[in-house]
Amino acid sequence: MAKIRLFIDHPLAPGQPVPLDAAQAHYLSGVMRQKPGDVVSVFNGRDGEWSARIEQLAKRGGSLLAGARSAPQQDPPDLWLLFAPIKKARTDFIVEKAAELGCARILPVQTEFTNSERIRQDRLQAHAVEAAEQCGGTFVPQVADLAPLPRLLAGWDPARRILWADESLAGPAETLAGLPAGPWAILIGPEGGFSPAERAKLSDLPFVTRLSLGPRILRADTAAVAAIALWQAALGDWRGGGQQRIA
Repeated sequence: MAKIRLFIDHPLAPGQPVPLDAAQAHYLSGVMRQKPGDVVSVFNGRDGEWSARIEQLAKRGGSLLAGARSAPQQDPPDLWLLFAPIKKARTDFIVEKAAELGCARILPVQTEFTNSERIRQDRLQAHAVEAAEQCGGTFVPQVADLAPLPRLLAGWDPARRILWADESLAGPAETLAGLPAGPWAILIGPEGGFSPAERAKLSDLPFVTRLSLGPRILRADTAAVAAIALWQAALGDWRGGGQQRIA
């Protein structure tokens, strides 16, 4: 049977009672056919993964009892993803893959050519939670609400460098091996690319580095996955430099 994992926004410790909301109780009883006495795995994004015994399941909720910790907390490197929302299913895909690949924060941005003028932040956050549950992660990245790119750049901390996946550089893929360590963000534009004014602004910022993702112009969702993978391989925890915290 597949391992059942739940994100629980609640403290975890040996013998700690853990409440379940109605959706979680329904998932365990109605979808996964679990019953009181069965054991599942839970995590809260801070304290690692824990085994927990089901104590009660009902229509309006339920409860678990935490047992022992089964895996340590593993935090991602300090990498953010900035992206312009696209069609609903592909925006969901970007959030899910960013969570799976190890982004610490996800920030949707409004650009001049962004197709969507609004997002459902709560729905995208739920997708990040589901991705962490499915991929075995113990950390859930925060998904911010949609913010205009100019406002975000105006208040940007220059200590966090931005890696701009610039489609105009289509050609041989670049290596990131020479880039400095430290906090980073990846910026992925909309399907129509950035406007001339946005391109000029980004090019003038000293903390922005342009990046080619190869000889083909990629769709926005593909570009996000490719850029995160390149950064993780060169500067992130794919090369053994990740952060692991054991409470």
